[in-house]
Amino acid sequence: MYDAVADPYCYPGTTVLMNIPGLRTQAALDAFETASTTQRADEPLPSGRLSATHYRALHHHLFQDIYAWAGKFRTVRISKDGSAFCYPENIQREMSALFDDLKKQRYFRDLTADDFAKAATTFLATLNAIHPFREGNGRTQTAFLALIADQAGHPIDLQRLEPERFLKAMIASFHGDEKPLLRQIQRLIAP
Repeated sequence: MYDAVADPYCYPGTTVLMNIPGLRTQAALDAFETASTTQRADEPLPSGRLSATHYRALHHHLFQDIYAWAGKFRTVRISKDGSAFCYPENIQREMSALFDDLKKQRYFRDLTADDFAKAATTFLATLNAIHPFREGNGRTQTAFLALIADQAGHPIDLQRLEPERFLKAMIASFHGDEKPLLRQIQRLIAP
């Protein structure tokens, strides 16, 4: 759970995010969120130009049944385990810079698998540090990584993803050590 103060996204007096079905316990919300996003991930994902707008559309697609704010950048400061993510007033600027750089790098096309993994690692680490949404950042990041990898000619196999290891690697990247995340992405690239 994220650390947040007086969070307008939550039901008053709780840490449960307000949600479309009106679920009031974290366990019920977690179960519904997992089922809903799994179903939406199995559907065709929104097409786009691998831009920040496309990224928002992807988040909206995955979370549209759960949160009224799906696809919208968060408006509150959040942190996790004491580590603060990008302040909301800077999210638009940071997302624009990150996705402009992705475009300048030609979406990591024409790179070797190893060079793709390195570029994708840095991109994903930065995207995670921005953490543009109130919830659902990790699932959106993973889906977007799959889109980038496919278009760059280095498809990934999400069946190989080990959630706990991947999460630990993302946390390490947030603290400046991208090596574990690089290893995780290299494992996902289909031979």
